[in-house]
Amino acid sequence: MQPRVRNALIFLLTLGLLGVFLRSVNITDVWGETRRANPWPLLLAVVVTGVTYVVRALRWQYLLAPIGPTRFSTAFRTTVIGFAATFLLPARAGEVIRPYLLARREGLNATAAFATIILERLLDLITVLLLFAWFVLTAAPDTVSGDPAQFARVKLGGLVAAGVALAGSALLFTLAGHPERMGRLALGIERVLPARLAHAVARFVETFAQGLAVMRQPRRMLIALVLSVPLWLAIASGIWLTSQAFHITFPFQASFLVTTLLVVGVAVPTPGAVGGFHLAYQIAAVVFFGAPADRAAGAAILLHAISFVPVTLLGIYFMAGEGLTLAGARRMAEERDKDPATSTTTAVGRQAEGRVR
Repeated sequence: MQPRVRNALIFLLTLGLLGVFLRSVNITDVWGETRRANPWPLLLAVVVTGVTYVVRALRWQYLLAPIGPTRFSTAFRTTVIGFAATFLLPARAGEVIRPYLLARREGLNATAAFATIILERLLDLITVLLLFAWFVLTAAPDTVSGDPAQFARVKLGGLVAAGVALAGSALLFTLAGHPERMGRLALGIERVLPARLAHAVARFVETFAQGLAVMRQPRRMLIALVLSVPLWLAIASGIWLTSQAFHITFPFQASFLVTTLLVVGVAVPTPGAVGGFHLAYQIAAVVFFGAPADRAAGAAILLHAISFVPVTLLGIYFMAGEGLTLAGARRMAEERDKDPATSTTTAVGRQAEGRVR
């Protein structure tokens, strides 16, 4: 799809989601609810959210270790840059920029580094589903005050997602265990593609599989999974603290339900999850915990700001240090769409050398 067409569709999707989010609220009342929020839980939520990026960088180091050594400072800086780029640019550009910047700084293979981002997402999904299952199994019957039928549908969706996560894990284990076999398998597309392009794709697939080498080291994989638990507990804490600040009360473990719905909202491909994030939180607070729509809207707006604004500002600062501009990052993402196996690496190299202005 042409970038302009894709961006236009994303813009329309964002407007549509914001329209649904705002259709049942009064902006004046939303502002009033925001002014009445308790500032201390909000301040603590900012601190807790900042901690999540430290844990993300540490976990990423463990996933990258089989590829080559990395410094924590580099993992942290590129993690923050990646999340800032994802907030500011469409098509989740940050998830491509982050591994290639780290690979360039640490002398690693960029495609193998990108494979660890896929593994990160799988670990995130598994952890979120485990925490959600804990909530479902331990929550008292009166924890959710909304429609029981709605909650039953959410539980069913969680089970389906768990099945998908397990299937994805099995596929990644297969890739990690036999990288050379996957490369040979990819060569089979020579029958439909020119030989030179087929060999390039085969090398990409094999190198990508090598990036999943941590899955062949159970101890490191277990540590990465263990680190995912405090990471998502911290994310859930930020959600719970913000909700408490707006007097939307529910037990801490119920924040795992809100977190699961927010993961769905963030998956909608809008810049910075605008619209999808807000609507997901609003649905969770209103449908399952009986919060007034205006109060839920105010909490959603502030929670989104806490989640994205500080890391974006820090990311812009780090990007300046890398000589990376937003315009260059946008071109990097567009080149990836044209040739995902090679163009992004080339673009990062040009950006790092200061030739992209």
